[in-house]
Amino acid sequence: MRLVCAKMFAAVALITFIGAVRLPAVYAQEPPKVTSKVLLKQDMTIPDREAVMVVVELQPGSEEGRHTHPAELYVFVQEGTIQLESEGKENVTYKAGDAYYVGPGKVHNGKNNGTVPTRLMAILVAEKGKPLRAPAK
Repeated sequence: MRLVCAKMFAAVALITFIGAVRLPAVYAQEPPKVTSKVLLKQDMTIPDREAVMVVVELQPGSEEGRHTHPAELYVFVQEGTIQLESEGKENVTYKAGDAYYVGPGKVHNGKNNGTVPTRLMAILVAEKGKPLRAPAK
């Protein structure tokens, strides 16, 4: 009888332990593949214009999705690489230390085809009060 109780107790303890270990994995959410954070938004001396500085991070294998900006976009690649797809142009891959420009309203998409995260510093010169990004149609 004691042996049966001991085995049952051990089995229940093992099941409880396994459940407790696996439970966080079941409820864990995958972090976003692409994140952006506005670091600075500043009115410019040019009427109705503002400058916005944004840091963008793309995890390996992620992409921004085709979109446009109603702004002039200046980008500096701080870490990793990014493949820029611009409508009407050949794809170009930029690496850490490179910079590029995307004109207002130009449809484009950035992809991280590398194995490490990509970090971009972007400055947008935009019409004040307008959304900074719109999905491509």
